[in-house]
Amino acid sequence: METADLLIRGGSVVSVHTGEVWRADVAVVGGAIRAVLPPGTPVRAREAVDADGLVVAPGYIDAHMHIESSLLAPAEFARVTLARGTTTVLADAHEIVNVAGREGQAWMIEQGRGTRQTMCWAVPSCVPALDGFETAGARLDDADVDEMLGWEGVTTLGEVMDYRAVVSGDPRMHAIIAAARRRGVRLDGHCPNLSGAELGEYLWAGIDSDHCKNTPEVAVEKARLGMLLMLQEKCLTPEVVDALLALPNLPDFCLVTDDIAVDAVLRTGHLDRVASVALERGLPPLAVLRALTLQPARRLGLDDRGSVTPGKRADLVLLRSLGDPAPVLAIAGGEIVGRDGAPVDGPGPAPRHPFGGSVRIGPPSAEAARWRVDLPDGEYAFRALRVNEVDTYTEPDEVVLPVRGGAVQWEGRTAVVAVFERHTGRGGVSFAPVVGQELGRGAFATTYAHDSHNLTAVATSEAALLSAAADVVGWGGGMRVVREDGPGAGLPLPVGGVMSDRPAPEVAEAAGAVRAELSAWGWRNRNAFMSLSTLTLAVSPSVKITDKGLVRVVDRAWEPATAD
Repeated sequence: METADLLIRGGSVVSVHTGEVWRADVAVVGGAIRAVLPPGTPVRAREAVDADGLVVAPGYIDAHMHIESSLLAPAEFARVTLARGTTTVLADAHEIVNVAGREGQAWMIEQGRGTRQTMCWAVPSCVPALDGFETAGARLDDADVDEMLGWEGVTTLGEVMDYRAVVSGDPRMHAIIAAARRRGVRLDGHCPNLSGAELGEYLWAGIDSDHCKNTPEVAVEKARLGMLLMLQEKCLTPEVVDALLALPNLPDFCLVTDDIAVDAVLRTGHLDRVASVALERGLPPLAVLRALTLQPARRLGLDDRGSVTPGKRADLVLLRSLGDPAPVLAIAGGEIVGRDGAPVDGPGPAPRHPFGGSVRIGPPSAEAARWRVDLPDGEYAFRALRVNEVDTYTEPDEVVLPVRGGAVQWEGRTAVVAVFERHTGRGGVSFAPVVGQELGRGAFATTYAHDSHNLTAVATSEAALLSAAADVVGWGGGMRVVREDGPGAGLPLPVGGVMSDRPAPEVAEAAGAVRAELSAWGWRNRNAFMSLSTLTLAVSPSVKITDKGLVRVVDRAWEPATAD
């Protein structure tokens, strides 16, 4: 055998095919696994790694995620997640594409080419997420999607979030699906708790995966019909795991991250974190490893990776044990990219991007931020969004508020959410009460607000709302917490209002400070960023708000502002 570029010796190799673990050395040549050899086989190597006491496993593959949700640009995202063992991702860029359209997708693909991480791409299927109910920065039709599916590196139609459009036969959505089927690409799904005949219609359309949180009964139903479950952390409830383990055969599944911000990545991990939760919930270690490697490789059609096999790409992780998915060493294409979860390389230069002027409104004026209604003076029951402390589900509720002189008198009585259209400079604003949290006086404003990313503010004080929104607009996008009894915190996101151009540690520190201030303000949720940023996600049950008003998600219909 020729001289190896890298020799991993003294470790134990795990087979994701048989579950066996055996002592072996692994030789790497030219970025590929050249040989898996009996331990101690004489091999000349330019670099050797002592893997004594460690398990050599395939690198992790994330089959559904959004780079923008890390709040990092692609190269910096790759740098920090490679160190956690994520060597390949299927990235759906529907955040930046909802802001910047085709140019946003092209920029993400170009940025990804310069990384050691393999980035495959999905073309967003829902731009905007709910057509006709919100103002996005772009709109893709079936012709756009068809062309973009032919771009280099694109392999998939991104999650079909408007599942109600699919099951109701909406012509636009079905034209987009038809374009993807003609192209022969995969169609990724998003259909929380879709069941029965409607689930059958969704599968009939050719969409065969789901990464959403489901009840145990629906998770089993989807698995029974062959739908690939992509389980993110919130999906791994004890009840769902127990239901899957109770089946005669544990179905194939993938572990995915979907949306994880950089502060969480640096603090707890990426796919390795999701794997740790899966293990804690009782899923077998080999099933968890297969869900990180072989199953997503098969899903993405990547026959060149996913197992420790001669001829496969040398994407590898060295682990202390199968029960500990945090890599001691991470290798991508035969190059060491991470040690004990930390990148071996420092941050690169700030990326050049054309999206700095994407927030096309000025700071809201006091008049623009006043909740105006066409109602005579009196008391009215206004429709409200009820949030919870666990997930992003929002229920309809009511709050009785006075109206005086055409303005709703909300301050001191309730928190409100306000959505300001930011893309055209001509849009309006919508308001609704928010209940379910005990908040102090303050506000949170953000342009990271799924999926149209309009300027969104939750506030208990009009002055705080104006202050937080002004800062975010002044930065060209970002997140800002203003509290009357605290220091507040902020994170500029100048890349389309959804990503930073700064190094990961700097962004993580700012994101962590925003998260801490949200908690101090009183916002309670396992993932405060997602809880707040999905108040505007009009395809996520049960009621949401856009710049145009309140939306009943399941019905794809407007919710009246008042009950009167």
